[in-house]
Amino acid sequence: MTRTATKRLTKSDWLMTGLNAVVDAGPEALKAEPLARRLGTTKGSFYWHFSDVPAFHAALLAAWEMEATGDIRAAVAEETTPVARLRRLGQAMVERSANHTADPSIRAWARSSKLAEQAVARVDARRLTYVQELLSDLDIGNPEMARIIYAASIGMEDLAQTETGENASTMGSLVDLVLALR
Repeated sequence: MTRTATKRLTKSDWLMTGLNAVVDAGPEALKAEPLARRLGTTKGSFYWHFSDVPAFHAALLAAWEMEATGDIRAAVAEETTPVARLRRLGQAMVERSANHTADPSIRAWARSSKLAEQAVARVDARRLTYVQELLSDLDIGNPEMARIIYAASIGMEDLAQTETGENASTMGSLVDLVLALR
């Protein structure tokens, strides 16, 4: 009898499945049994990688934080002028929305989980600081402008979940408005 080799699941496989699960079914799906069913394996594989469900939640949120803060900076890294960086930032935020990232689902989870709430707060603080840095490079020192741009990006992520409208031109208009105010 020949046994077919099965792919050994990695920690990353579990984390990616967790991100998909929170988007598809909410935080209730972030338990060993439902995740194992999604992957077609046993809970033993889950516990091989994570000591318990809270440890999985912490690892999942840490992975989301790294992705959520790193991709925005990477998106504008190639731009050479402050105006181009701010415009690209606006586009990057809309692109995140269009790709239906886990952000809205993580934000919803944060309403009932202190751990998720703290992760969202750290991501928001890092992103706001970065938007403010970009605005400072343009001699726009009003921190409310950074909050307006960032809040608009969060709202557009939520809109992208429920409607198929064009958010790129809306975000472009907001960036143009902020630039016109300087």
